[in-house]
Formats: sequence, structure tokens, C-alpha cells
Amino acid sequence: MSKRTRAYWWIRGLVLALLLAILALILYLRSRPGMSLGSIQLPPGFSIELFTDRVAGARSLAVGEGGTVFVGTRELGNVYAVRDGDGDARADDVFTIAEGLLMPNGVAVRDGALYVATRSRILRFDDIEASLHDPPIAVVVSDDLPTESWHGWKYLRFGPDGKLYVPVGAPCNVCERPDDERFATILRMNSDGTDLEIFARGVRNSVGFDWHPTTGELWFTDNGRDGLGNHVPPDELNRAPARGLHFGFPHCHGGTLLDDEFGSGHECDEFEPPIQALEPHTAALGMRFYTGTLFPEEFRGQIFIAEHGSWNRLPPFGYRVTWVRLRGSQAVEYEVFAEGWLRRGRAWGRPTDLLILPDGSMLLSDDLAGAIYRITYDGKQALKREDTKMLRR
Repeated sequence: MSKRTRAYWWIRGLVLALLLAILALILYLRSRPGMSLGSIQLPPGFSIELFTDRVAGARSLAVGEGGTVFVGTRELGNVYAVRDGDGDARADDVFTIAEGLLMPNGVAVRDGALYVATRSRILRFDDIEASLHDPPIAVVVSDDLPTESWHGWKYLRFGPDGKLYVPVGAPCNVCERPDDERFATILRMNSDGTDLEIFARGVRNSVGFDWHPTTGELWFTDNGRDGLGNHVPPDELNRAPARGLHFGFPHCHGGTLLDDEFGSGHECDEFEPPIQALEPHTAALGMRFYTGTLFPEEFRGQIFIAEHGSWNRLPPFGYRVTWVRLRGSQAVEYEVFAEGWLRRGRAWGRPTDLLILPDGSMLLSDDLAGAIYRITYDGKQALKREDTKMLRR
């Protein structure tokens, strides 16, 4: 065979392979569920609308005094600022505050400054709402947090005590790291990074917390370990009324299940049990107490949770928003509030974090769709208990 003939067949094979790859991509895109807010099921009287779809990888949310919504990401390394300038409940402008950061998941606002938690640092952008078009150079608040990537993305909030709270996830599925007691904890520090201390221990991977609007106590979600099957252990909703409590990891999971390796020599009674066992492997992330007045009375002071969805459970599960109804400091019901991001076993969206706005509406981030949604209640339909989908507790 001549060189010219071999070249012909090589080029022909290359073109055919390219055409097959293009065809496969087209078929994949056609089969992938697209954004469909019409498929989201909510209780009667509630509605969900798109706030913006220009925030790729949108995760943690915080709001400034001027109404700017700040958005962290994970893989993309960006931090955004979103503004609704004309008050029509849709974002008009999206600004990029920072790029190229390492897992800038957590965002918080205090005294006009934006705080951002990356994998190993906490940064501060001063006077941020006055400089969205030309963001300031970041000030380093802390640069000595653990550098491990496994569960290395961090949440960030200011507590009612004025302290800055940041969790440090376990650098593994399940393990002990006696060389660094900060792993599997929730830390707190002053806003300038000083007086760092461990607030809670035995927390495998918390990516969402809030404080009770009346008692001021910290409540947080925690993701259970993998490798024990589809149905155990549960994710957790926990309450930390005081500093120094231990919530079980890696010895006990869900308040009842001793670990087959790290549970030896322990009893689950030694540790704080969850207030509510959540569905296993739903990846419960952002949580907020509802502090507005727009939603019906029964939702006020209750907890909403963004369940990001399972990554290795078959069939897939989660991809929804749930709510936990409290009586005092006890959970009495755990129910689905919004679902529909999972269709025919495939997800088109993944709820990630929640934010209650001053008008009482609720924002919900979605890092898969690169969007933020706004959930409202029109007050025209009375909500009945049987209209909500009760989960087995």
C-alpha cells in the first residue's frame, strides 16, 4: 500500500471517529435533562422562579447590607456578587469578585466586608458593595487551615457572638487524625483570625449551619460516611447548645451505629445524638431557620435543608429541599418541601444552599445548573398538612 493510500485511510478513519464523537455528544446532550422549573413540586401557594442562571457552580450564599447576594463556588474557583437593581426579583448584574481561588466555597458578610473561605485560607474583601466593579485586593485573615482536599471545601458564617465559624471536614471517608485535632470539627475565631478554638468535635463534614433565632444555639447538618450500603448511616441535623460537645465521628454514626473499625471501645451514648436523622446519602448541605414573615405561620422558626443529592447511592436519592418542624428543641416532623430536580433517575439540578431575604422570600443555589432560584408564597391558598409529603422518620 502506497503512502498516499495509507494517508487517505488514516484521514478517513480520523474523520469518521470525529463524526461519531460529535454524534455521541449530540445524543448525550439531548438525553440530559435541561432546567425545568415547571417540574418542581412545592406545597400549594408557593412558587419558584429563576433569580439568575449566570453563576456557574453556585454554592454558598450570603447577603450584604445593601442587598447584594454573594456566591461562593467549589471547582471553578470564582466568587460572585449578584444584584437586583430594579427590584423585580430577578438579578440584573453579576460581578466576578475573585477568580482562581482554591475551593472558595464559604462566604460571609460583616461590617461591609466580604469574607471568603478557601481550602486553607480565609480572605477578606473590604467595603465590598461599594467596589463591585473594581473589587479590592484581598486581605488574608487566616492562612494556616489544613490543606487536604478531601472535604476541604469550607462553609463560613458569623455567629450571634460575633465570632467567625468555619468547619474542617475529615480528610477521608472515615479515619482518625491525631496529628491535627482540627479535622472533623467546627472551629471559631475572631473576625481578624485570632483566638482560634474548636467549638464542636466529631463532625465529619458540615457544609451548612445556622443559629436558632430565639435561643442563639448553633444547629448544623453533617454528611454521614460512605461504604456501609444504600441505607446507612443517615445524614444528620445536629444541635450544639454549648462549646465542647462531641458528635460521634468516627466512632458512632447517626447516634446509633458504632463504626466497625473505629467504634471499638466506645458506646454511642458517649456522644451527642442527632436531633433528626436525615435520609442516608442525600448530602444535606445548606440549612436555614426561616426568619421571615412571608411564608405561612407553621414555617416560621422552622428549618429548611438543601439536600444536594447522592453521588453513589443506587438509585440516586435527594436532589430536593426538605424542612424540619420543631417543637422547642426537638424535631417532630421531617418532610419534603420542594422536589423535581431528579427526573427519571437523572439530575438536572442540585440544591446547595439557602438564604432568607429581608422580604421573606428564600433564595436557593444550584451548583449543577449554575443558577439561583427564588421561592415565594402568594398567601392566597391555605396550606393543609396533608398537602405536604411526609417522610418516614
